[in-house]
Amino acid sequence: MTFAVPRPGPAYTVVYDGGCKICRRSVLTLSKWDVRNALEIIPSQSLDIAQRFPWIAPHAFQESIHVIRGSDNETWQGAAAVEQLTKILPHAKGFSWLFALPFARPIAEKAYHWFAGNRYRFGCTDHCKVR
Repeated sequence: MTFAVPRPGPAYTVVYDGGCKICRRSVLTLSKWDVRNALEIIPSQSLDIAQRFPWIAPHAFQESIHVIRGSDNETWQGAAAVEQLTKILPHAKGFSWLFALPFARPIAEKAYHWFAGNRYRFGCTDHCKVR
């Protein structure tokens, strides 16, 4: 008699706004780049999202993408989440050097929040307006 050893689940969870066309297209790219199956990618509209991640305010999911490490629940959002994804995904590692440049992180955060606040102009609907 043989027993199957359960495989561990994805090491990280990515939570995105499932109502946003740009976000949905972006996570399709993440899925393709996730050759090691390191990511669980779920929309913020999932019914159990508040139970799984009670430390994240519900409105925060509408403002930015979140990456949560499963081993210790460390959480990154916005540009910091994008930076973390460049470290996790082999196909994205080519972009990680950008975050090492002087002042890159604050500039990336400002650019991320500007884009997120204006994403409805780039193909999303009024639903995507960050209030």
